[in-house]
Amino acid sequence: MIVGYMRTGKPVVARTWIAAVLAALLISATFVGAVPAHADDIRSSEYWLKARGISEAHKITKGKGVKVAIIDTGIDTSHPDLKGAVTGGADMSGSGGPQGDKPIGVMSEHGTLVATLLGGRGNNKQEIERVKSENERLKTAWEKAKKHAEDENKDKEDDEEKVEVPKEPEYEKIPALRAGNDGVLGVAPEAELLSVSLWMGGDNPAGIPVEEQIPKAVRWAVDSGAKVINMSLGSTSPAWPESWDDAFKYAEDKDVVIVAAAGNRSGGMSQVGAPATIPGVLTVAGVDESGKASKDSSTEGISIGVAAPAEQLVGGLPGGGYARWSGTSGAAPLVAGVAALIRAEHPQMKAPQVINRILQTAKDTGAPGVDNLYGYGIIDAHAAVTANVPVAKENPLNTITEWIRIHRRNVDSTTEAPDPGVSMEKSTLNPVAAPKPILPDDSTPVLQPVIVVGGSVLLLLALLLGGTQIGVSARRQKKIREVELAALSKLPVDEPNDGRDFFDEIPEDEK
Repeated sequence: MIVGYMRTGKPVVARTWIAAVLAALLISATFVGAVPAHADDIRSSEYWLKARGISEAHKITKGKGVKVAIIDTGIDTSHPDLKGAVTGGADMSGSGGPQGDKPIGVMSEHGTLVATLLGGRGNNKQEIERVKSENERLKTAWEKAKKHAEDENKDKEDDEEKVEVPKEPEYEKIPALRAGNDGVLGVAPEAELLSVSLWMGGDNPAGIPVEEQIPKAVRWAVDSGAKVINMSLGSTSPAWPESWDDAFKYAEDKDVVIVAAAGNRSGGMSQVGAPATIPGVLTVAGVDESGKASKDSSTEGISIGVAAPAEQLVGGLPGGGYARWSGTSGAAPLVAGVAALIRAEHPQMKAPQVINRILQTAKDTGAPGVDNLYGYGIIDAHAAVTANVPVAKENPLNTITEWIRIHRRNVDSTTEAPDPGVSMEKSTLNPVAAPKPILPDDSTPVLQPVIVVGGSVLLLLALLLGGTQIGVSARRQKKIREVELAALSKLPVDEPNDGRDFFDEIPEDEK
């Protein structure tokens, strides 16, 4: 359970978001023994690297030396694409690992997905496999030649000339696992990631509510040297607990850029929710591959600062696998990564200027000027790093300090809490109903969905090295279906979501 604030200004208890619970349970029930995907398929799927100027920006900077805190469900630091990327962390839930490296909560894979998009370094597994394969080929050939020579010598008389037995060849040294051309390449692959784990969704075994975890997480990140904080989480309420004020002001005073996800319509968010409504926070909306506002994987509101890709994303899963997913939970780390690139290239630049560069260099989309779907436009990483942008004296997205001065004065129980970030303007996008659950069939091809439930999709990539198709026996497929149906029968799939949750809905629809 969590506590939010409604328009009466009185605390209310919010219900756990059912869709997140459902998706997590079905993932564990329907997908067993995932193997890493072929790296070429992963890297080639990252269309945003070229389309949004990230590849060009990497010729200048990759975010080296900038600390970025990911406040999420914990990061699996053993993922091959994150080797050396996570340099510290902490747990705020009381239920995670002390370094924030234990994925926790209902959607425990969320933090790892976010981390790989932001700071993934890729891996060199294909190079390792190539060397191993070549060494094995050489060894097999040598053993065959050796045996042949030895057999030949057995049949010769003592005075006959012996066949020379070949010496064992020198094998190529197997490379250590490191960053490489395979796997997920993040926006800031040389940034230092800090994993701050929260328990979101379901009852926290330690009993610490998430509204208490979040301000602690923000303060810890700031004190640990983070210059950028990513928060791929959200609420259906635009208001936030007053207890958050000091933590977000602390980050503002310490010159930290906070990036937050705007939320998703398919998760029941018709407007931007906290913390993305907090003044000074850079709020990220979602667009599809063509650059149009996403119908499902985004929302709208006057607090939206910029937009980024939120559909057909790929990311790493705990245990070394990969997933295709959607949502502003994925769009936010793309923008946080751009902020890290700017801070690496312009280390003296203050947070308001960093945010202003991202906004002013964004590609204007939709209605001319700033609007409720795209904010200032869609990110352009290369322009954000290199363009000549006038120095901003103030944060274009305002400040929490000023908001507190105006709105927290003389507030009593009869005063309505303000609704920051709520727009009365409506977009032309039509709401999309959540699809009914479907089951995988035996012909499911590579990169196709295996889970679609309650508006949430986790498209798990299980590819053998070399890009071969997945072979699933009829018996195993039948058992998987039986488990999935059993899980479905026990969960309230159709129960409406009229509560609030600080967990942004991921993974979600992919059409």
